[in-house]
Amino acid sequence: MKTMAQRLLSTAPLFFATQAERITQLQAKGCDVIRLDIGSPDLPPPAPIIQALAQAAERQDVHGYQPHKGTRALRCAWAEMYRRRYQVELDPESEVLPLLGSKEGIFHLPLAVIDPGDVVLIPDPGYITYTQGALYAGGEPCYLPLLPERDFLPDLTAIPPQMLRRARLLWLNYPNNPTAATATLDFFSQVIELARAHDLLVCHDAAYSQVCFDGFQPPSILQVPGAKEVAVEFNTLSKSHNMAGWRVGAAVGNAAVLRSLYTLKTNTDSGHFLPVLEAATAAMTGDQSWLHERNQVYRQRRDLVLEALQRMGLKAAKPKASLYVWFQTPPGWSAQAFAEAALEQALVSLTPGTVFGQHGEGFIRLSLTDSTERVALGMQRMLEMELR
Repeated sequence: MKTMAQRLLSTAPLFFATQAERITQLQAKGCDVIRLDIGSPDLPPPAPIIQALAQAAERQDVHGYQPHKGTRALRCAWAEMYRRRYQVELDPESEVLPLLGSKEGIFHLPLAVIDPGDVVLIPDPGYITYTQGALYAGGEPCYLPLLPERDFLPDLTAIPPQMLRRARLLWLNYPNNPTAATATLDFFSQVIELARAHDLLVCHDAAYSQVCFDGFQPPSILQVPGAKEVAVEFNTLSKSHNMAGWRVGAAVGNAAVLRSLYTLKTNTDSGHFLPVLEAATAAMTGDQSWLHERNQVYRQRRDLVLEALQRMGLKAAKPKASLYVWFQTPPGWSAQAFAEAALEQALVSLTPGTVFGQHGEGFIRLSLTDSTERVALGMQRMLEMELR
């Protein structure tokens, strides 16, 4: 009996899934492992969001299937957020599509818009789902190096012409996972110009756009005039509102692309649970001042991590946004070797940069998503590592 499709033979289990199994084994032996690998917020959503979910779930009329486009109230809430935060106008009927978390939409989008053999331009290092979505749709990934000397922005002039001619989709992600780099509106303007010149769809993953520090506000690619003609932006409540397990995201922008993604979704899922939709609406329309206070917590963690890394002699840029610190390994250490040493010597779980692509070699991603006390303890343990 055949038990695995050919397409899965080259698909390894996700690093975070295998790492979780390994950590469970260590914990069973009594080891206190501090997880600074996965980007799952440790802080809860505010009480009114949870109350909205609970109150809605008590009603008798909420347990059936819901529209694949979610509720109009939620779509309007996304549109209002873009108007308020970016001065971008979105039609909630045609330019906003709720998703079962942004990962679902990111994986499915290539199935909706590319054909087998089309080239997909993907940042390296980058979120692995960009590659997996392209491969499962029969696309050919072409990787764009994100290098420290370019502030982890792709060199748009260095894309091989033969690949650019065949490219149909370009992925971007700022604030960036895993590098924590940010992009300017000027860079996004260059991207939109490239897309117009080469008939490209630009997909910008803005998952970390509301996790920012020191007065910095990340721009939206849709702020570029005319961007909706060639671009779609993905957003999520997972990171912005501490709702990773709730699985609520949205794709916004080009209406024709969203229609294609909607058609695919009608054949792959059955929508959200209505109380989740109502709680998500409450999250987006309620008081947003708590986001600043939450970001101050991440900023405090960022600062103590940077201080410890400096004491260890390890180089890291100071992030202006995202949940991560991206730091260089000591000379002579591979990313995998350093991550292994951290787990074995310090009982601290980190993510080797190579999980995100070959250009992640020599780097480690550290997540700020455990309590401040646990992050501090993890860094103290790392300071005691033998790095010779």
